[in-house]
Amino acid sequence: MTRILPGVLAMAAIVVASNILVQFLILDGLLTWGAFTYPLAFLVTDVMNRVYGPGPARRVILAGFITGIVCSLIGTQIMLQGDGFSYAAVPLRVAIASASAFLIAQLVDVAVFDRLRGGKWWTAPLASTVVGSALDTAIFFTLAFSASVTLFGAAANDQVSWAWDAVPFLNFGPALPLWVTLAVADWLVKLAIALLALVPFRVIVSRLTTQVA
Repeated sequence: MTRILPGVLAMAAIVVASNILVQFLILDGLLTWGAFTYPLAFLVTDVMNRVYGPGPARRVILAGFITGIVCSLIGTQIMLQGDGFSYAAVPLRVAIASASAFLIAQLVDVAVFDRLRGGKWWTAPLASTVVGSALDTAIFFTLAFSASVTLFGAAANDQVSWAWDAVPFLNFGPALPLWVTLAVADWLVKLAIALLALVPFRVIVSRLTTQVA
């Protein structure tokens, strides 16, 4: 456990920071600052996978998953005042979507990485992150905001009904539900960070590999 402790701490820090920064909107609400920190979770997972293998990487993911649940539980209990009524800062539907997307996407990332680890150094981290981030975005935004998902009940749907408003896609395309634009914008950020993260991945893996050896 000691050897993966830095990974556990890094993952926990990223999850906590992302849960805080997701509250701050930028680009007219198209993105949040959390969109730029959360993708780093894939970097941590891939580094752990490359250096220590899929088993330790999954333990790091579990630590992040537990941290995310704690953050969500705290968030759903924070009551804010607005327009004469109280409401939870984080709807339970969104919290469940976040936890589900994180766990599934990260575990798929580990599986894809492990399958491709014998190729060129950049193949496994890039492919696994692209696949994992696509799953993460699709699962989260669909479960959290899609009007087609009704299993959470009418009250939960009312909390996210703002995401169903028809708006120009990415602020200039045809009218689509707002959550679709938010999902695509989020995924584009993940793709950009997946490419940029190859540099720190290479550096960190090189240093950790030297230490392990």
